[in-house]
Amino acid sequence: MILETFPVGPLQCNCTILGDEATGEAIVIDPGDEISRIHRRLTALGLRLKQILVTHAHIDHVGGALKLKRLTGAPILLNENDLPLLQRMDTQAAWLGITPPETAPPDESLTEGQLVGLPAYPAQVLHTPGHTQGSICLHFILLKMVIAGDTLFAGSIGRTDLPGGNFEQIIDSIENRLLPLPNETKVIPGHGPVTTIGAERKSNPFLRPH
Repeated sequence: MILETFPVGPLQCNCTILGDEATGEAIVIDPGDEISRIHRRLTALGLRLKQILVTHAHIDHVGGALKLKRLTGAPILLNENDLPLLQRMDTQAAWLGITPPETAPPDESLTEGQLVGLPAYPAQVLHTPGHTQGSICLHFILLKMVIAGDTLFAGSIGRTDLPGGNFEQIIDSIENRLLPLPNETKVIPGHGPVTTIGAERKSNPFLRPH
């Protein structure tokens, strides 16, 4: 297995490459920026991209997805509830003072319970609205790992003051979709350091003690 996570773009979004050395296939999660770098890494590892998975449609997570699709031919998967955000890329770019990236509707919607990823390393989609209405997390059961997007961070949660955000909703999503996962489950958040479900259950100040 190849698993690499590295920050990209001005907001340092965590982009993840997951590859299967046996088949030479890979997925990329949240290619928000620095697509040339991501593509070079895939090439250096000898991997063919099969899916581009986007946890939500904020510019720092989805901004490079279409460019990566054009380079690799891989389809983009994004929950359809975030289409309004995808269509407001000009507004999102203005918040950051940058040129808006070109985007397009996803090839497929990521829906609750759907299995995506690679045959050897499948992930179940967990719909976790709150940061945005289309926010999803990816639970790799066999790897004891969840890619949490901007739903859950080490010691924090995703902000809910942007369009589509809802504080009560994100707390409900975390408590009912993420905290039931085993304590040892590794959490790769959308920004910042890796944590575990157990650590967040115990000490995250935004969550009720469990």
